[in-house]
Amino acid sequence: MTTTTSNTFSSSNQDWSWLAGNARLIDVSGKLLGAHIAHAGLIMFWAGATTISEVSRFVPSQPVSEQGLILIPHLATLGFGVGAGGMVVDTYPYFVIGMLHLVASAVLGAGGLFHVFKGPTILKDGTGRAPKFHYEWSDPKKLGFILGHHLIFLGLGALGLVLKAMVFGGIYDTTINDVRVITEPTLNPFSIFGYLFGLVDGNWNSLGMAAVNNLEDVIGGHIWIGVMCIAGGAWHIVTEPASWARNRFIFNGHAILSYSLGALAFMAFTSIYFVGFNTTVFPNEFYGTNRDSSTVIQFFLCATFLFGHIWHAFKGRSEGEALSEQSKSSAVMAGFLTLAVLAIGLVLLTF
Repeated sequence: MTTTTSNTFSSSNQDWSWLAGNARLIDVSGKLLGAHIAHAGLIMFWAGATTISEVSRFVPSQPVSEQGLILIPHLATLGFGVGAGGMVVDTYPYFVIGMLHLVASAVLGAGGLFHVFKGPTILKDGTGRAPKFHYEWSDPKKLGFILGHHLIFLGLGALGLVLKAMVFGGIYDTTINDVRVITEPTLNPFSIFGYLFGLVDGNWNSLGMAAVNNLEDVIGGHIWIGVMCIAGGAWHIVTEPASWARNRFIFNGHAILSYSLGALAFMAFTSIYFVGFNTTVFPNEFYGTNRDSSTVIQFFLCATFLFGHIWHAFKGRSEGEALSEQSKSSAVMAGFLTLAVLAIGLVLLTF
């Protein structure tokens, strides 16, 4: 084991261990898994409780976009409880979905408590398949194995949306103001991956992926994402990282967390454009025409994740070794580039 965590964060007598959070569990894979599962339970509980709360105060005669709702607009976009004209005609599906999330949160909470109080402190000391998921931060192969499972679940989530759109009732289409089944998703790679470079129908668009204007492309993109995530997950499960990856990336708790936070920052940055400008994925019927507050929230989420990424990247690189002058210079350049990207993004938002 190469990673250690101190219970104090200064040389004084002041104990700052309460600030450590899950960092105190870095070296105990079993308890860290318990915290991970319990965290998922909290997220699930919030989703379920918030949905049921919104159902209890929903006013059918008032537009969805004017009721200050958070989750019902997403469920309506997925085609649940919506009729012609984008009117919510049945809130019972929302109640059922909320209850399912509450039940799932209880299961996840129980699982988290089990792993914290009853399960093995370190997974390799457990029974059954538990030792298979034990990891050492210095073991890239096992970290790749765990990454592979995460990618597969992400892929299944993407394909879940595809199934809802193509098989289980369809999703809401703002162009016809009704729910419809997607029968011919776009699978042309040039059309789908062109969005990554801002190419839409052969023309450049500053919104990039957020310029998508039809559900066929949206669902086709999720098919590609789902297949690629599952294939990538299987690849990481059965292979170990290449030598260039082992030499380039840092493998410790802070570094792994920084990579995840960097990905979240990128997704939040992308969602700024989707929330602010895309009415195909975020229909006006459910989200309204004024998205300023929503885009500001996404921007601050992006900034929070980004600064967390930078902080943990520094911690990961400095753990066990001093930062070189080259590393410090690279960090400064990365900071300036990040600020430039954010500035350009804000400028583009004004067009």
